[in-house]
Amino acid sequence: MADLTTDVRYIKGIGEKKALALHKLGVFTLYDLISFFPRKYDDRTQYRPIAQAMDGESVCIRAVVADTPRLAHIRRGMDLVKLRAVDDSGIVDITYFNQSYVKDNLQRGESYVFFGRMEVKGSRRSMVNPVYEQEGKENGVTGRIVPIYRMSAGLNQRAILQAVRQGLDLCGDQLPDVLPERVRSACELVQARYAYENIHFPADFGALELARRRLIFEELFVLACALGRMRGERVREGGIPIAEAALDDFWKTLPFSPTGAQRRAVEQAVNDLKSGAVMNRLVQGDVGSGKTLVAAALIWYVHQSGKMSAFMAPTEILAEQHYHTLSGMLTPLGLRVGKLTGAMSAKEKREVKSALKNGELDLIIGTHALFSQDVEYQNLALVVTDEQHRFGVGQRSALIGKGRKPHVLVMSATPIPRTLALIIYGDLDVSVIDELPPGRQKVDTFAVNESYRQRLNGFVEKLCAEGRQVFVVCPMVEENEELPTPLKSAEEHAKELAAAFPHLRVACVHGKMKPKDKDAVMSAFVAGETDILVSTTVIEVGVDVPNAALMIVENAERFGLSQLHQLRGRVGRGQHKSWCILVSDADTEEVKARLSIMTKTNDGFRISEEDLRLRGPGDFFGARQHGLPAMHVADLGADAQTLQRAQAEATKLLADDPGLNKTENRPLRERVERLFSESADSFN
Repeated sequence: MADLTTDVRYIKGIGEKKALALHKLGVFTLYDLISFFPRKYDDRTQYRPIAQAMDGESVCIRAVVADTPRLAHIRRGMDLVKLRAVDDSGIVDITYFNQSYVKDNLQRGESYVFFGRMEVKGSRRSMVNPVYEQEGKENGVTGRIVPIYRMSAGLNQRAILQAVRQGLDLCGDQLPDVLPERVRSACELVQARYAYENIHFPADFGALELARRRLIFEELFVLACALGRMRGERVREGGIPIAEAALDDFWKTLPFSPTGAQRRAVEQAVNDLKSGAVMNRLVQGDVGSGKTLVAAALIWYVHQSGKMSAFMAPTEILAEQHYHTLSGMLTPLGLRVGKLTGAMSAKEKREVKSALKNGELDLIIGTHALFSQDVEYQNLALVVTDEQHRFGVGQRSALIGKGRKPHVLVMSATPIPRTLALIIYGDLDVSVIDELPPGRQKVDTFAVNESYRQRLNGFVEKLCAEGRQVFVVCPMVEENEELPTPLKSAEEHAKELAAAFPHLRVACVHGKMKPKDKDAVMSAFVAGETDILVSTTVIEVGVDVPNAALMIVENAERFGLSQLHQLRGRVGRGQHKSWCILVSDADTEEVKARLSIMTKTNDGFRISEEDLRLRGPGDFFGARQHGLPAMHVADLGADAQTLQRAQAEATKLLADDPGLNKTENRPLRERVERLFSESADSFN
């Protein structure tokens, strides 16, 4: 007898070939099959007389085939089947492309239901490739809401639909209800069997909504429980003991007063360090909010207990920048600061590694070179990583593995809505720096089209004459003739600007360059040896050029809002008034609305919420950067309220049963463990 673990190849009509095609979609067992949710639905409930169907409307019609279908070979690889169908109201001409079998399937004089898009030109009505079946067919694909699934070669929608129907009939009643009865009742959710039936075969749109609501909540609740258990296990893990020190001693050394948000973030992290458990904290702040100061305070605090820290940056130039900043702050306080990057000579690396091994450094700053196999640490108690989502999980784990479960501080200048941050960063506690230090410049932002080019060039000329520098960001490295839209490429645009401004120094940098060459171009710009730097988004994160006062983003519609906000953050970092100009000729309402948000606010968190709402988490972070297990039915952008409720219910449940050991919670524990085993590489 079949159960949830039965291999899909044993289902009637599947066999080896279709099973392999299903495997490509992640479907191996009957449980996988009935958990393979539709990506969208066709509303095939609307029947229309032929004469009443509107142009462009997708409808079902009941019609009799009025003539024998005709097969025509137009050319090699192109067959047409043409026929005419009628009802009491009118006639429709139907064409099938490359479906020659239709000629024998549709019989003259027989009545069928056709579903497709009606085209109306004058009095003539037509349909192309409509779905068809005989009227009254059991478990048919017309006259109801029909699910549409993701596909792979060797499958069609009908095959998946029939397989799912069999799966539900065979073992739908064996589905465990992973939601404890108390949670299901409190949140007014339907039972699992009803939800699975109606997500695939909804009786009506009301039933579909009830099913979706239940399954979205379930998915987010399981994820919240998994992360809650991770956090609970970490809290029970003993951390490296850090003795209490007087933070005022550190604050007094600063030539400026920290913001309330900076003090709050430091105090939250210090409480973690003193708690006896391992610290795992994310400090999330907008561009220029002063996250590095928070890191410096904690490095100092750990030093008071005789322990050392490591600070990992994603690029050589950022590592250099952090070395310069942190050395300036911490060396006067007696800390020995070193750096380790791939660009250093073999002799320099040997000396630094020897100093690390012998405990002669209190802070080491570097790139991924920090976790090379031959690097040994003494008393490593704190690991700080900058822009965490740019490191692979394995890279961060390798550095953490250098110590005896060191405390971890993650810094990110990519503002993420708080509810989403709690998910994306797994079991990290979150601190938000939501105010800018005094004196930080507001960057005025304008969205313009190509007609402003002459004025924009004049503005570039004026600013450079005043001694300022300009960033220009393009969406592509080089020209691509296959793309239909005229996108600016960094290399070509740099040549155009060099020709337009022969007296100015123009340079180009992009991700295809060798790291050494890239760093040389960036360093020259930082040193003021270049007036205009044309680049791709390689300058999105980190580089500090106080003299840069203008950011121009070409084809701005090609970038996400959070990315545009990051790019804008490269200017306004010094004493000079700064601007960001978003150039786009795209005139759709959606593009106008998106770019308008950028001109109205400098608040990165508000922008990130809009970005997430408009684009969803996959595009928000780029391909699989975000450390999330794949969502099957939930949408972390659209379902934020459900996520908050799921997190609240998970917190309550875990407070009562941290190990999920109670009988009623065992199905939930099994699902959580399954999630961990399936998504081991996804969690940060």
